[in-house]
Amino acid sequence: MLTLNKLFKLWVLASALILSTLSPVSHAEIKKTLGEWDVHYIVFSSTFLTPEIAKANGIIRSKYNALVNISVLDKDTQVAQRIAIEGSARNLIGTNKALKFKRVIDGDAIYYLAPLAYRDQETYRFTITMQGNGDTQELTFQQRMYVDQ
Repeated sequence: MLTLNKLFKLWVLASALILSTLSPVSHAEIKKTLGEWDVHYIVFSSTFLTPEIAKANGIIRSKYNALVNISVLDKDTQVAQRIAIEGSARNLIGTNKALKFKRVIDGDAIYYLAPLAYRDQETYRFTITMQGNGDTQELTFQQRMYVDQ
């Protein structure tokens, strides 16, 4: 029997493959190797979550809300890492928004999710700082956000 967390995990993995063609808010999941970690990240519209999954994880569904999803794996063993994570998203006019990440654990998988409110065609520069096992790494990327019509 699938639990809500398992359904959520399956949904996130499937979404990483298809969101680039379905969602104007996101692009396919991207991986960067930082130090000893493989860091997977994706930003997608919260409307792609079912109401049940959103409610179970305390997420507000809206065409003006996205989710930043970060997963950190050991680059050699591919074991999910428990880390401290914080970040911010700054738009092009300099408005800075703190990202408040929530850890979601499902079996061996660990996801760090943060909501982000945005407006149509806003571009954000993301800076995510991760600390764990005596290591600190910083992930930076930029993404233009679109409201689903």
